[in-house]
Amino acid sequence: MNFQKINFLRYLFLFSCFIPLLWFRDFTPNNELKYLSIADEAIRDGHFFTFWNHGVMYADKPPLYFWIVMLGKWLLGCHSMFFLSLFSIIPALVILYVMDKWVRGVDPKIASSGQLMLMTSGLFAGSAIVLRMDMLMSMFIVLALYTFCRQYVGNAVKYASILLPIYIFLAVFTKGPVGVLVPLLSISCFLLLKGQIRHFGRYFGWKQFGILVGLCLCWFSGVYLEGGKSYLNNLLFHQTVNRAIDSFHHKEPLWYYLKTIWYSLAPWILLYATTIIWGIKKQLIDNDLKKLFVVVITTTFIALSIFSGKLDIYLLPIFPFIAYLAFILLPDLDEKYIRWTVVIPGVILFLSFPGLFIIARYIDLPILQISAIPVAAFLLSVSSGICLYLLFKKRLVAAANTLSIGLLMAILTGGFAISGLNSYIGYGEICQKGETIAQECGIKNFYFYQLSNGKNMDAYLQTDINKVDISGISSLVDKQKFILFVSDKNLKEEVKLQQIVNNNKVYTIGKYSFIVFN
Repeated sequence: MNFQKINFLRYLFLFSCFIPLLWFRDFTPNNELKYLSIADEAIRDGHFFTFWNHGVMYADKPPLYFWIVMLGKWLLGCHSMFFLSLFSIIPALVILYVMDKWVRGVDPKIASSGQLMLMTSGLFAGSAIVLRMDMLMSMFIVLALYTFCRQYVGNAVKYASILLPIYIFLAVFTKGPVGVLVPLLSISCFLLLKGQIRHFGRYFGWKQFGILVGLCLCWFSGVYLEGGKSYLNNLLFHQTVNRAIDSFHHKEPLWYYLKTIWYSLAPWILLYATTIIWGIKKQLIDNDLKKLFVVVITTTFIALSIFSGKLDIYLLPIFPFIAYLAFILLPDLDEKYIRWTVVIPGVILFLSFPGLFIIARYIDLPILQISAIPVAAFLLSVSSGICLYLLFKKRLVAAANTLSIGLLMAILTGGFAISGLNSYIGYGEICQKGETIAQECGIKNFYFYQLSNGKNMDAYLQTDINKVDISGISSLVDKQKFILFVSDKNLKEEVKLQQIVNNNKVYTIGKYSFIVFN
């Protein structure tokens, strides 16, 4: 079997492990459902460069991802989780492919291990599932830096000088200023480290600058024509400069990422950190590839730490460089001092299967009633046991690969359980049931009480739904027929709400309920 076929089968395996989660999962209320509602509003109003969430300006994100959501609705007639998830999982696989090509000359086996480690690193795996712009942006950043590296070593493709600014623009057009900050800061600092900063123009000269500025001006012109000066000002200044200096969203202290990176890259963070720190201490950063990776990691980490607005997922662009740098350095280090970094997660994950039954005795969790979950935990425990055995036999890379495959198999198996949890994840099932009852009863009015992002339930209901408080519910009871969506917790705990409900029919699915006032 040739290398290309083996490589294809590896990517097919990685993709297959995530299919159940991509196929069966409901949209989460916080961001995913909001994106659907924003896209629906843009389609109704004929907007393509400016976006609004129930009439409120939403200049937080550039257009590219919303175009993808709108395209899916146009092609399929509805919002498909699987279709939209492809724009998270496929960019993740592209990142693996590019990083694999980038480091394959070092050691093909090590490159393959880097793929498995990265794909099972907590937040990277999570970002390959959730509907966000971050993985797509990270893909364009990796492509931009890979293009620069090929230009630097002299084996770039013919149109590399054009591709570099296009990749950077697409990164910006996907998520915002981080898309230009990471590649240009990394390239500048790398050339400065090499004493070649005067050569910056070779890679990003007037032609590249002109392409980037020209594409941005086309975008900003569309924004100005649709949204006017106020929207453009919000996009260029309020959502960039203000967020960086004194964020109105996700404001965190300077050391925030020093805390979050430990779980963001679990269960491999100890392996990554130990290998990279020890490699630097032993002066193993001895070629341009390693130096570039170190520069990308350190400059991005420092820059994003300085910015006021922070989320753990903002570090996603540097995760591929952390994972692959660790595995490039690993062959030159003594494994016996690194094995403990895999022993710890191996032991913890080995307890998955027995721990599941201990938890079930004390906590009533719906997920524990789904048969796929114990199977996933069993596979994880078995793979962890094999991993620990291989570590005992002093086969670190094989042990890490085994644990990674076990994690992927657990994701695959556990993914079949996700449909049983959708009523706890999102509003899809409760809205579907509410819409059916509304049609049967001739009800056209929908309200929600104390539900996070409840207004975005219009993406399911295909009609407006309004927020209401206790007094508002009371005033509506004798005036119109309506359906009220609430959390089951509020319904059980709030006496005033119970009194208003009285003898009206209540439907409960998972942790959400709705009351029919007919």
